[in-house]
Amino acid sequence: MKSQVFLVICLTIFAISCKNKGCTDPDATNYNSEAKKDDGSCEFDTIVIVPPITDSSTVMGYSIMSKLPGIWNGPVTSTTALGSYPEWIVDFRPISAAQVSAKNELDSLNDIFMSYFIVKHDGAYKIAFRNGGGFAGSIRTSYLIVDSLDDSGTDSYYRFIDPAGGKTRAYVELVFKQDSLKMRTYTNQYQTLSEPTLHMKWDADLRDVSSAQNAINSFGYPKKEQVKDFSTVFDGAGEAVYYGNVGDPYPESEQPYVGESTVNINITNPASPSATKKILILITTQPLFSGVTFQPQNLDYRSRYVFVSANNPSSFVFNYMHPGNYYVNTIYDENGDFSFSSGDYMNSNFDVPLNLNAESTATANITIDFLIP
Repeated sequence: MKSQVFLVICLTIFAISCKNKGCTDPDATNYNSEAKKDDGSCEFDTIVIVPPITDSSTVMGYSIMSKLPGIWNGPVTSTTALGSYPEWIVDFRPISAAQVSAKNELDSLNDIFMSYFIVKHDGAYKIAFRNGGGFAGSIRTSYLIVDSLDDSGTDSYYRFIDPAGGKTRAYVELVFKQDSLKMRTYTNQYQTLSEPTLHMKWDADLRDVSSAQNAINSFGYPKKEQVKDFSTVFDGAGEAVYYGNVGDPYPESEQPYVGESTVNINITNPASPSATKKILILITTQPLFSGVTFQPQNLDYRSRYVFVSANNPSSFVFNYMHPGNYYVNTIYDENGDFSFSSGDYMNSNFDVPLNLNAESTATANITIDFLIP
């Protein structure tokens, strides 16, 4: 009886794998003869068990989950080859009860999929940040895990570091202040620097929260549920970075709930479109037009957008897209200013509807035929 009580206490508090290491102790489990000590005695490993997660569990960084959902918009300053640009629009929505994500494209070669979710790591539950996508056609994914925060006041601060290389490899800082977000990323540029330097900064404002509400309600988001067990994933690694999807512990293909939308474009005006021109595909959660009147304030509802070559026909697939009801408009950018301008061409059938269900596909067919006066 005493041995049984001892075993229960071990399993409940410490997960003594009581690795019997060549011993015959009847209380030992997970027999391992190779680890028997030279003097013939038993040696036991003690590993801390993380109890199953519950509503009362402590999840480090959990408060960030309620701050992220919504459409954020603001300028980016970057030291990368992509450079800086006046606005970056990110539509964060829940894709499970314990995960929020956003996918963005600049063009067919450059995109990013960001996600925050609950993991088990280093003997505790924490928020992890997945940052992956294509850069000039090369796929790279990195993981960071929250290691410090301050959410005790009206402003809140969170820092995420590389769980393998530590903050000397890479880290990200996020500061929320009412309806604004400041994001700063730092990296040692693939181990070429002795300490990280500023890689990118993004100063964004929250433009819309309504677009995320259906997913919030559907999942009862946020909840304290483990999404991934990262207890040993990064053991022995010099950095938590994966290239070409090789070894990625949570690849994009495993992301739940999201779907795929294809936009097909035909051009009838201009009569001879140039393949050197760009087409802007713009997807919003609210219509941009009331009848024939443009509503510029509804640009705050931009969810996804991309620039593609003006081939005729042309198409683009938006993958890992949040389910929902959308409106699609396209612009043949005649003057190259990347905006709605006089002299550009667009679809005369304004606000083409696109309705995407969870883990499904949808298609919108659009004809560019209207010269913007």
